[in-house]
Amino acid sequence: MSRSASRVDTKKVNSELITLTYGALVAQMVKDIDNVDDVNKQLERLGYNMGIRLIEDFLSKTHASRCLDLKDTADKVQTAFRMYLGVQPNVANWSPAGDEFSFIIDSNPLTELVELPEEMKNLKYCNLICGALRGALEMVHLDIQSWIVQDQLKGDTNTEIRVKFIRRLEDAIPAGED
Repeated sequence: MSRSASRVDTKKVNSELITLTYGALVAQMVKDIDNVDDVNKQLERLGYNMGIRLIEDFLSKTHASRCLDLKDTADKVQTAFRMYLGVQPNVANWSPAGDEFSFIIDSNPLTELVELPEEMKNLKYCNLICGALRGALEMVHLDIQSWIVQDQLKGDTNTEIRVKFIRRLEDAIPAGED
């Protein structure tokens, strides 16, 4: 038997599978949880739990060294976006103090096949990404806040996720293990 001359682009299939699966997850959460604000919190918490696990995979695959500053951290997170979502966000809008910046995503794979109904205008559909950023960076001792500033699902030209450095977390020895 011969193989078909046409090849399936596995990256495109994987992207569509993630988009559809995530969409089904969010739809089920909206159905199960009456309050949109609670859905937003659950999406962020789910992302946080993913982030604390993804960082280990990222570090083992990239052999990345410790970040020197927030700009270095932003560059490494850009690499993670490329690895896990297949997109290259732009890092922009640095604060004068250098403690805050934005990831600007021109084509967000999570929102490709999605339309939000008017009654879901307060849903932060991509809050999973904000949580993943917080979880992953917490595991490398950075306390951050992240939130969605612009959202393509709400008519903006791109998705903008803002990241603010809060503080460096200290290594802590668990109680009783001196």
